[in-house]
Amino acid sequence: MKNTKFVVKVNVGGTRAPQYVQRIDRAPIQTTTNRKLALVMGKFMAEDTIKSLQNSRRIPELISVQVEYGQLSV
Repeated sequence: MKNTKFVVKVNVGGTRAPQYVQRIDRAPIQTTTNRKLALVMGKFMAEDTIKSLQNSRRIPELISVQVEYGQLSV
């Protein structure tokens, strides 16, 4: 059985490589360029993260991923 989880992708104006949200328990939110280290979260938490990032210069995007038995399959 597969569940749909979400990753928040962040584009910063001049950065070529996209960044992904890694931790949200700190201010400012930590990001990483390694997608494997990205925080996989539920839809409501991902939407709240996007709302908190909308006031900054970052452009957040919601990306869905399939998770099966605790494993991430992209």
